[in-house]
Amino acid sequence: MLTFFTKSGKALGLVLFSVTVAYGQTSFTDSVAKVPIFRQGFHDRVNKQQEIIDLLDTKEDKFFHASKDEERDFLISRALFGGVNQIKNFIEVTENLPKDQEKKRALVSLESLLKNYITQYKKQTFNVFYTPLLIDNYKLALTKVIANQPIDDLIHESPYDVANLIYNSLSGDYPVAKSAKNVLILKYCKLYPDRTFLTLRNNPDVPFADSLIRVVGKKYPQQLYDYAQANNSLGYKIRNIVDDDFIRAVVKMSQSRSGQLYFPFLTNIVGGKLTIDDVDAASKDSVKYFRLLVNTQIDYVSRMINQRDTALAFKELTKMLEKKAIDVFVNTINGLHNENDNVRFRCLQNLTAEELYYVAVLTNGIIYTSSYTNGVYPLMMKKANNRGDSLLARLNFDHYRKFISQAAAYNKLGHFMSSFPNKDDSHKLMQAFVNNLENSDGLEDGVDVADSYASIKETLPAIADEMLLNVKSNYDRNVNTNNKRGMAIYNILYQLFLSADTTKGVDLTKELGIPPVYKVPNSTLTNEKGEIIMQVFFYGDQDGKNIFNGFVNMFGGGNWSVDHSNKQWVTIKSTKGKPVIIYANRALPEETGEDDKAQQALNEYLENNNIRTTVTIHRGHSYYAESTIAYMAPSSRIVFMGSCGGFNLINKILDKSPDAHIIASKQIGKTAINKPFFSIITEQLRAGRDIDWLDFWKTFKASARVEGFEDYIPPYKNLGAIFIKAYKISMGDEDADESKAF
Repeated sequence: MLTFFTKSGKALGLVLFSVTVAYGQTSFTDSVAKVPIFRQGFHDRVNKQQEIIDLLDTKEDKFFHASKDEERDFLISRALFGGVNQIKNFIEVTENLPKDQEKKRALVSLESLLKNYITQYKKQTFNVFYTPLLIDNYKLALTKVIANQPIDDLIHESPYDVANLIYNSLSGDYPVAKSAKNVLILKYCKLYPDRTFLTLRNNPDVPFADSLIRVVGKKYPQQLYDYAQANNSLGYKIRNIVDDDFIRAVVKMSQSRSGQLYFPFLTNIVGGKLTIDDVDAASKDSVKYFRLLVNTQIDYVSRMINQRDTALAFKELTKMLEKKAIDVFVNTINGLHNENDNVRFRCLQNLTAEELYYVAVLTNGIIYTSSYTNGVYPLMMKKANNRGDSLLARLNFDHYRKFISQAAAYNKLGHFMSSFPNKDDSHKLMQAFVNNLENSDGLEDGVDVADSYASIKETLPAIADEMLLNVKSNYDRNVNTNNKRGMAIYNILYQLFLSADTTKGVDLTKELGIPPVYKVPNSTLTNEKGEIIMQVFFYGDQDGKNIFNGFVNMFGGGNWSVDHSNKQWVTIKSTKGKPVIIYANRALPEETGEDDKAQQALNEYLENNNIRTTVTIHRGHSYYAESTIAYMAPSSRIVFMGSCGGFNLINKILDKSPDAHIIASKQIGKTAINKPFFSIITEQLRAGRDIDWLDFWKTFKASARVEGFEDYIPPYKNLGAIFIKAYKISMGDEDADESKAF
C-alpha cells in the first residue's frame, strides 16, 4: 500500500503498479523496456493516441480530467497512461510474443483500443468510470488471444462498454477472439432490448434469435410488426414462427394494407373483444376512429389498474391516439388561429369530454395557448357538465399529472379545481399530484410537478403553499425509508419551489450542485481564441425561407459582416467588440432534403475544424425540433428552441448538453418576439457581457411588446429542465446509460 496525492493534495491509499509521483504534480510512468528502432514507429502510434487523450480536456499534463470527481479522474488517468505503458512493456518483454510481427500486431490492437476509446468518449457512449476496468480486462484479453485462447468468458463478465471496445480492438487481428461475437450480441440485446430487432436484422443467424423474438416481441410489438414485413432473413424467421398466437396475429396485421390502423387494438383483437371489421367500420370516419382509440385507451388503463396487466401494444395505442389528436384536431384549430371561434373550433363540436381531454393532454407543447384556452378546455368542461372530478374518475385519472401541469401553465387550474363540489377532493388530487413520485417510471411525472409550480405560485398561492408542505412531507417519508431516488426527487423539488420566490435568494448551485441558473458567464461561452460561436438551424419550408432572410438582414451596419460565399450556409462575424461568429445554414428546399444536407455539411465543417458551438438557435416549427437537437453540439450552453414544450424534447436537449440553459415557448414562436431576443443576445455577447437572465428578461420584455411574450419561458423559470439537471447530478452514474452503440 502506497500513499499518493492528487493534484489538490488529497491523499489516496492505493495499490498501484509502477508509478512515479513528483511533488506538486501527478505523473504516470514506467521503466520503459528498450524498443528496437524497427518497432519504435508502432510505439509512437500508441503514444500519439495517449497524447490525444491527454488533450481531450484541453490540458497537456498527462492527467485526464474526465469528470468532476478528482479521485476517479486519478484512477482513470493512471489506467490510460501508467496502465497503457505497462501493456506496451508487456508486449516488448513477454516470451509469448517471440516474433517482431506478433509484437507489432499486439501494438496495433492497443492503438485500436485507444482510438475506439477516444471515439466513444467524444460520442458520449462510453461510461468513462469503466476506464480502469477496460485497461485491466484488455490486458487479460490480450494475454489470452496471444496464447490462442478464446475470450468468451471475459466478454461475458465485463460491462458492455468494456466488452465492446475489447472485442472490436482484438477480433480484427486475432481470429480466436471472434467466437465471442455471439456473447457480445446477447449482452447488447439484454442491455438494450429496444434495439434487439435492429441487432437481429444484422445478425439473423445467432442461435438465440427465435427466443429473443418471442420475448422481446411482446415488449416491443410495433418493432415486431415492422420487422415482420421485411423481405430479409429476420422477416422470414418471424413469419416462420407459427406456434405463438400473438406473433401470428402481428404477422397477419403486418401483411395487411390497413395493419397500422388495426395494430393499436392488438390486445382486444387477439382476445376476441374487437374484430377487424369493427376497426374497418370506424376507420372510415376520423371522429369515429378517434372515439374507438379513446374508448380502448380507457379500457386498457382500467385493465392495468384493476388486473395489474399492461395490454400489448398499449404504448402504440397511446402514440396513435396522440397522432390523431394532433393531425385531425390540433393542427386544424392551430392553423385556423386567425379565424373566428365558430369556424376555428368546428371540428371539435362532436367530441365528448373524454375525447377533448385527450386532445388537450396528448398535444402538450404543440397546442397553441388560444387553442387550449378558447377552444378545447372550455368545451371539455361544458361537455363534462363542469364537473372535473367526475371526468377524471371516468378517465381512471390517466395522464392526470400532465393535465394538471398543462392546466396550470395555461392558468386554468383554478377554474378546474373550482368544479369539484367537494373541496376536500381537490385537496386530495393535489396531494396525489405530488405524492409517490419515487415510484414513477422515469422523470416525466417529477418534471410535470416541477413545471407546474411557477404558474401555481403566481395564480394559486394557497395551493402552492400546500404543495411545498407536501413535498417536505414526502421528502421526510423517503428519508425514513432510506429511498435515495425519493430523497433526490423531493429535495430537488423543495429547493426549486423555494427558489421560485426570488426574494428568498435560494442558491440552487449551492443547494443542488448544478451550474448557475440565473447567469451564464461570458467565459463559459468563449473558446481558447476568445471567440463565441453560435449556430442557427433553419428549415426549408416557406416560413423558414422568409425567416432566414429576415435573420440575415438583421446583421447589416458596421458592427457585423456577412459572408455569403458558401452555398449551404452563411457566416456572420462581429467587426467591433468581442469576436462573435454565427453560422447559419441556408433554408434550402425541404422537399428535396437540401436543408438537411446543408445542416450536415455545416456540422462536418465545424467538427473538422474543431469549432465548438456554445449558443444554439432553433428557427423552425416544433416538428423540426428533434432534428435540431440531433445535430446540436454537446458544448451548447444556451439553447433557444422556440416552440419546445414537453418533457421529451427538454430531456433530449439535456442528454445532449447537460449544462444547457434552455429558452422555450409554450406555443408558436413569433418573429416580433424572436427578433429582439436575437438582437439583445448577440449585442450582449459582442459587448463581452455575462448573460444575466433576470436583467436580460427585463430588457427583452421591454423590447417585445406584443401578445404572446408571456408564453416564452426563461431558463430560471424552466423548473422542469432544472429538475432534470439536478436529478442527474444527484444520482450520478447510478442512473447513467451504458454505451449506446454496437
